[in-house]
Amino acid sequence: MNGEPKEPAERLVNTVGVKLHPTGRTYELDAGVLTLRRGQRVIVQGENGHEVGVVAVASAPRPSPGGRLPRVLRIADERDLERLEANTRRAAEALAFGREMVRTRKIPVKMFRAELHQNGKATFYFASENRIDFRDLVRDLSNELRLRVELRQVGVRDEAKMVGGIGSCGLELCCTTFLPRFAPVSIKMAKHQNLVLNPAKVSGQCGRLKCCLVYEEANYVEAAKALPKVGKRVSTPEGEGRVADLDVLHGRVRVYFQDGPPQVFSAEQVKQLGPPPGTGPVQPEPEPGDEPPPGVPSN
Repeated sequence: MNGEPKEPAERLVNTVGVKLHPTGRTYELDAGVLTLRRGQRVIVQGENGHEVGVVAVASAPRPSPGGRLPRVLRIADERDLERLEANTRRAAEALAFGREMVRTRKIPVKMFRAELHQNGKATFYFASENRIDFRDLVRDLSNELRLRVELRQVGVRDEAKMVGGIGSCGLELCCTTFLPRFAPVSIKMAKHQNLVLNPAKVSGQCGRLKCCLVYEEANYVEAAKALPKVGKRVSTPEGEGRVADLDVLHGRVRVYFQDGPPQVFSAEQVKQLGPPPGTGPVQPEPEPGDEPPPGVPSN
């Protein structure tokens, strides 16, 4: 009807995805009137002053996420790129000096990244299993670099994300390219997917269980509901046997027979049986544990 109020049209904003570091997260920013292509260098207002970022997602009108987005200040010019290159060299020198200080003082940490900011501040990232007093190290670094120094400890998964690398699949690490945050991963997920519990197979570059175990977990759990559990008695067109193995994705069951070789059947051909007569009440089977195999720390 003409008297009904119209819903306000969804506001579109010219947004762009920008990375401040090749292995960092992608930030959604307001590009204003700029038309930005993937790979272009831009200047943005970061936590530590003006920073050079790389366009990861080209600018386009998109629905406003609500609230005010940080703005892209301008496209980086030649002077900005020269400063970035000089800053990168200084950061590499600062990292080398920091690593030398760590070795000299025999501090059990792995220092793997240094960042120098325009506001006269330097940030060093390190991984360590223990809490350590770094006051003397901070003082030496500050005196050498003539900057305010912050030491930031990260976990092994965050270290792998910041350093980057190639996974066993042959592609760049998921955490480096697109994962916004880490999801909990358990060894039960590997068991659901019938993977070999070999540390070399189920652990990633960080030494923890692979993040990709999460991706298909829900599909495996849902598909397994239509299949009998391993070890259960079942009836088949070839007689009674016990489930030896499952092919969850294809809905197939491998059955062992007492007087014959194992055979594979589709889920529709297999029916789970109760316990043999006279065996008493069936005790519930324990759920597979979450303990990782030896050599793979849990997440």
